[in-house]
Amino acid sequence: MRRTERLFRIIQVLRSHRRPVTGEALAAELEVSLRTLYRDMAELIAQRVPIRGEAGIGYVIDSQFDMPPLMLTADELEAAVLGATWVAARGDGALARGARDLVAKLSAAVPEPLRPVVLDSNLKAVTFAAIEPDGFDLGLVRQAIRLRRKLDLDYCDLSGARTVRRVWPVAIAYTEQLKLIAAWCELRGDFRHFRADRVTGCTISDEPIPGTARQLRARWEKSNRCAPRELPRGAV
Repeated sequence: MRRTERLFRIIQVLRSHRRPVTGEALAAELEVSLRTLYRDMAELIAQRVPIRGEAGIGYVIDSQFDMPPLMLTADELEAAVLGATWVAARGDGALARGARDLVAKLSAAVPEPLRPVVLDSNLKAVTFAAIEPDGFDLGLVRQAIRLRRKLDLDYCDLSGARTVRRVWPVAIAYTEQLKLIAAWCELRGDFRHFRADRVTGCTISDEPIPGTARQLRARWEKSNRCAPRELPRGAV
């Protein structure tokens, strides 16, 4: 790893931790000696990066600090392009367009030496299984999650029975072949995971979801931890 990339990596590690990170932990993360790490930290501080360090406690960075836009390494660019390619093939219409636009913006904004990493990437997202088409515009679910609004789903379950469910959407899980809508189902009084290809209609309600998004997500995650299965608990 070149020194410039290492300096960016130090900043990213510190930004991802809320508590101080020891010099030993940073050196191990970067696979360098403590002496090298101390030189790197001195260089960052000399460049006015707001890092504070105390012996025996570790290093922290000002939570308001941000790096200049698009100061990305080649590995980070390849990760972004690969992820965007995957989303472009599996996301709903708006999300797929957003993924393609992201690649275009990256290619236009990164420094000239890094443009081949974006434009001529050798990393491809492929699948050998048929992708089940969505039964509706999945962008409505993403919108409801952002707005904190309940959804009314017209749903056909595994037995072929059709029901209307009022749900509190939590997240969308993207698998290799299909998408699952994680939500609290008012009809069942529990969390359920609805296959997007089985939803035949979707309407955003004016009724807000109670509590905060973090509280609902924590309840959903706890529910799944209590009942691990091949598919998430309550998959319908």
